[in-house]
Amino acid sequence: MSSEQVSSTSASSVQTITLGATGPTVTALGIGTWAWGDKLFWGYGNQYGETELQAAFEAAIAAGITFFDTAEVYGLGESERILGRFMAQSETPIQIATKYFPLPWRFSPSAVADTLTASLTRLDTTSVALYQVHWPLEFLMGQRKLMEALANEVKRGRIQSVGVSNYSAEQMTKAHQYLESFGVPLAVNQMQYSLLARQIETNGVFDAAKKLGVTILAYSPLAQGLLTGKYRADQYNQPVGARRLDPRFSEAGLRKLEPLLAELRAIAQAHDKTPAQVALNWVIAQGALPIPGAKNAKQAQQNAGALGWSLEQPEIQRLSDLSNKVV
Repeated sequence: MSSEQVSSTSASSVQTITLGATGPTVTALGIGTWAWGDKLFWGYGNQYGETELQAAFEAAIAAGITFFDTAEVYGLGESERILGRFMAQSETPIQIATKYFPLPWRFSPSAVADTLTASLTRLDTTSVALYQVHWPLEFLMGQRKLMEALANEVKRGRIQSVGVSNYSAEQMTKAHQYLESFGVPLAVNQMQYSLLARQIETNGVFDAAKKLGVTILAYSPLAQGLLTGKYRADQYNQPVGARRLDPRFSEAGLRKLEPLLAELRAIAQAHDKTPAQVALNWVIAQGALPIPGAKNAKQAQQNAGALGWSLEQPEIQRLSDLSNKVV
């Protein structure tokens, strides 16, 4: 099954998608864990903590979502540690995607092996479904040497598939070519993608991904919460934290987005869903795999509600058209 194909074997089963052409099959929606353990941006330890995160983890599992995306830099390793503790207490098989950050002093292939070992230790596991290069930075270790080191880890069995993140169409194509020369396909390019961030549709990334058989993992598919219905100009409350710095969360910014937000609410009501579920379903309809965050059980349950149904084509088109007018 190709990366664009999504399957659901029965009405009660959870939709799945294959990462790349031959990668592991995972749930068609994952949970992003940037906020798990991150104090600097998300304020972990203030309004939420490990108790809430465990409830989110368990709610996701109960809903059939078993794919979690993390990174070594999230919470300086704490996100991986938290996931490792949760997995150790769960009897359900969990599929993990994590990331390698190409720091300047990581100049040899052994750095990849050592960094992966550290992530596996924090996760308390022997392998992960997906290992991604977090950013297309190139210092002393070039992309070819990096991709060879990742391919070697696939052959060792410590990672099931290789991905990149934030790679341009050209960078992704080169990474694909390098990996292919080592007998390993590129499975994923993780990019920002939502109704309010559609650059990959026009900068060649999405087209190249489809041509190469690479799955797009969509991070921030709810635009940091803008598409959840929580923020409205007519019921304005100034957001807290980093959102205060984003002009889209201002009263004027929300007023500009209101045509799209109103349509999300209308479609959600017609399907007995939430605006967030509609926004996530739109991403799935484009052929991408969304990985929204979840800091509590309610958010995890809401995310899962994006699966098991489909927007109608006229609804997808209306959302796309309104999105183009406001972004």
